[in-house]
Amino acid sequence: MRTVEGLQARLLLTGHRHDSAGTDIVVTPSATWGDRGRVVVWLEARLLIGCATSVFTVQLLIATVDLVASAFGRDVGEGLLVPLHGHAWWHVLLVPPALVTLAVTVVGSGRLITALAHRLLGPSPADRLAAMEERTEQLLERTRIARELHDSIGHALTVAVVQAGAARAAGDPAFTDRALGAIEETGRAALEDLERVLGILRESERPVGGRPTLADCDRLLESARVSGAKVDAEVTGPVDTLPGPVSREGYRILQESLTNVLRHAGAVPVRVRIAVVADGLALEVRNPLTADIPGPGRGSGLRGIRERAALLGGSAHTGPDRGDWQVRVELPLR
Repeated sequence: MRTVEGLQARLLLTGHRHDSAGTDIVVTPSATWGDRGRVVVWLEARLLIGCATSVFTVQLLIATVDLVASAFGRDVGEGLLVPLHGHAWWHVLLVPPALVTLAVTVVGSGRLITALAHRLLGPSPADRLAAMEERTEQLLERTRIARELHDSIGHALTVAVVQAGAARAAGDPAFTDRALGAIEETGRAALEDLERVLGILRESERPVGGRPTLADCDRLLESARVSGAKVDAEVTGPVDTLPGPVSREGYRILQESLTNVLRHAGAVPVRVRIAVVADGLALEVRNPLTADIPGPGRGSGLRGIRERAALLGGSAHTGPDRGDWQVRVELPLR
């Protein structure tokens, strides 16, 4: 009944459709006895106000007709609201007040029943909490998709720009062939990531599968090497046994770190350390400082690294450290 009454109230009283947002009338079934009690009060109030308004407006209409008839000299019975005695032209002067009273009654009863609908069919504290949780989930999902697109597409475009610039500057056909091969491979991987993210947008129930993990980090390291960076990588521990969320977010953090190196520092030595221990994952990327320093609070990429670490209960440090630019992330396994 709460769903049915809510749908009717939305359409007839507020003009909103059943799927409209921004209305204080809910259409979800009752979850508590308090919700059920408010629905009962609503049904009784609607019946009482509806009957009273209907009877009163009908009486006003009959009285208006009697007033007009009496003013023109016709015999009428005793009016239900206005007792009429004899015939008098001035009875017609009572017609406008009667019509105004009729309009005020209709509009006032509508306002009253709408206010009661908002109060009795409005969301309970549990409904507000559920709506807030749903909104939070939507915002988190949109933020996650934005991070995925930023990291994946941003990395691919950075590699393509660096490779194209290096090939043009080198003037070596062999190097140009290698650069074009790297651009092709990186672009294909980016297209796969883009298709996966768009698939999640099209199918909200689609599981988060097929995302790259730290077990695929060799592809990232090789892409950075082909782009000119001198990558010294060391991976210790069973990377392939990491929990899915930790491994996937670790891959994206490494990808964004290498992208920042290529974008801001160019072809410089890069030291990558990935260590899996009993209780966590430690990931560190260091490169020599250059004049173009992003700063710890600037750039959506660095913010995304910190957000990914925080969502998993870990920590992230980005900034200058002993003459290097450092990205150090620690993620717990549980």
